[in-house]
Amino acid sequence: MTSVPPIDKPIPSRRESAAQDKITRILNAALELFAERGFHGTAVPEVAKRAGVGAGTIYRYFEHKEDLVNAVFRSSKSKLKSYLLESVNLESDIKPLFHQFWQNLVKFALENPIDFRFLELQDHIPYLDTESKNTELEVLAPIWVICMRSQRQGASDNLSAEALMAMIWGAFVGLMKAHVLGYTTVNEDTLKKAEEICWQMINSQVHQ
Repeated sequence: MTSVPPIDKPIPSRRESAAQDKITRILNAALELFAERGFHGTAVPEVAKRAGVGAGTIYRYFEHKEDLVNAVFRSSKSKLKSYLLESVNLESDIKPLFHQFWQNLVKFALENPIDFRFLELQDHIPYLDTESKNTELEVLAPIWVICMRSQRQGASDNLSAEALMAMIWGAFVGLMKAHVLGYTTVNEDTLKKAEEICWQMINSQVHQ
């Protein structure tokens, strides 16, 4: 007789599964609309219509629109975090670590254009709650480690790790934004050259 392995988590009931399905549809619909129209340009009834639920259903799970956008923000940021940490060894040398980080960031942006547009091409500061801000800091950890290590190895009058991190992150987001707006075309060669330039910013902080 074949033994049945222990179940770590209880199997969700049909009602729980249905509720989770509704939440997923709401979050996906909200992500699309927030990415298209921004927070202020999106109304809750529009999210409900796209998700195929009643507006009252949304308020059953999210008390305010701010709660909904924070849930979407954390969901997309968590996805970004999983991409950034893929195959990353934070103890490896700075250059291969930066290369892997850059490749992971590119992969996320290209494979998740709606998430990227929502996260990086809009201003979220006015409505982010504490949990979302903490999630943001967790996502930035890999590049912060790279910049901190380079700053520690550099001269005392060099840029701080935080300033260097902002410059590198901003360079990537700016490049992708220019691509979205049609100002430039992002291809493999462009991304490779952009990576080299950003690496030079880091490398210039380190004693040769």
